[in-house]
Amino acid sequence: MPTRDYSVPSVMKAFRMLEIISESEADMSISELSRRLRLSKGTVYAIALTLEDLGALVRDPVTKRFSLGYTLLELGRRAFVRGDMREVARKSMEDLVKEIQENVFLGVLNGDHVTILDVVESKRELKITAPSGTRLPLLAGATGKVFLAIMDRDRAREVINSLGLTAYTPNSITDVHRYMEEIEEVREKGFATDDEEYIRGVRAVACPLEADPLPHVMWVVGFSTSLDDKKMGWVIDELRKTSHFISEALRTYY
Repeated sequence: MPTRDYSVPSVMKAFRMLEIISESEADMSISELSRRLRLSKGTVYAIALTLEDLGALVRDPVTKRFSLGYTLLELGRRAFVRGDMREVARKSMEDLVKEIQENVFLGVLNGDHVTILDVVESKRELKITAPSGTRLPLLAGATGKVFLAIMDRDRAREVINSLGLTAYTPNSITDVHRYMEEIEEVREKGFATDDEEYIRGVRAVACPLEADPLPHVMWVVGFSTSLDDKKMGWVIDELRKTSHFISEALRTYY
């Protein structure tokens, strides 16, 4: 690898770490990276955590081993593909918001969190929102249920046992057996709901986007007063239609 007089050693080490992980057929531990890089475990750990914070690496919540993160894939797509996930989904998200008058989010599984990639807000004065780049706990609300439903059952249970189920509100599901039953329902129905389980007074519904090589999800969030049972059924139908349309469009790119 060619170097120049002004090269920065820490950057070189970080890039070499990414190269080594990319060449590996399996996720890598700190000990393995330390041996390959011929650096101390402390130095390797510090570099790995920095790369994880940037989204360049993802740490498995159960095994604690590292793999390449979504940020690198996103950069690669931007370099070689004109239309990325957000560009493909944005117009459909905007149309959905106009139809249902609730906020719509697009997110990706990022280690033990869900990272928001895009959000389209309704014109309501009072609304639940968060900017792109916000990280949400994996086991919070409807989005986590969708991502766990994509996993095989044993893997999903491992993640739940490792991260634990937090009581965010009185409606939060904290029993592992009941949560797994909820995941089974999501597999059957193709969508997940959140009835004030993450934030009191807030409901949500989420659907997977099926065509992308990385797990993505789109979800609708609204106050319980506006997103009542009658409207929720209609929103679920509209969200499923939009998710299917985007999934079909994504097959052009992936």
